[in-house]
Amino acid sequence: MPLQSSVRALKKPLRLDDEVRFLRSWIEKPLHMGAVMPSSKLLARTMAQYVDVESKGPVIELGPGTGAITNALIEHGVDQKRLVLVEYNPGFCALLRDRYPQAKVVQGDAYALRDSLGDVLDAPASAVVSGLPLVTKPMLTRLKLIRDAFVALAPGAPFVQFTYSVAPPIPKSLPGVSTEASERIWMNLPPARVWVYRKG
Repeated sequence: MPLQSSVRALKKPLRLDDEVRFLRSWIEKPLHMGAVMPSSKLLARTMAQYVDVESKGPVIELGPGTGAITNALIEHGVDQKRLVLVEYNPGFCALLRDRYPQAKVVQGDAYALRDSLGDVLDAPASAVVSGLPLVTKPMLTRLKLIRDAFVALAPGAPFVQFTYSVAPPIPKSLPGVSTEASERIWMNLPPARVWVYRKG
């Protein structure tokens, strides 16, 4: 078998394993999961492109799951040592520690972000990238999350969130916050859009 084919054969089961893990976790706790399946590569790459690889601060990922967006961040050029992965599911935490040994994996509740991060950060974050199921949460919970994220972020640094919903996951009219959105990503199941929030 040619080398390329054998590499492809090795990659496919990993994706299938991740899909099985996601589906099992979703069946057990549907409202804790942002998706039934891992994010598509196109969605993950779209999220990663909003992170400035030249910046020096940590990059916080909320709800990394099996690491689809984490992979995209690394492929985009983010040094693994800069990653702070906040994951609620202990099984996913073990998987992330194995796959990304240089990243800081924090087992905690992203919706209690200040408590979960504790004294983990040694500098303001360059980005917060979120795969959390925000639209399943009450609006006050969403607003608390983004307020806590802005406390951890450097001024002007992005809070990046995807959603399957047509409406933005957090209102566009927050005082002092600028908002932008990607085109709808049709090559994702279901189709998704990336929203980016920045506080000056």
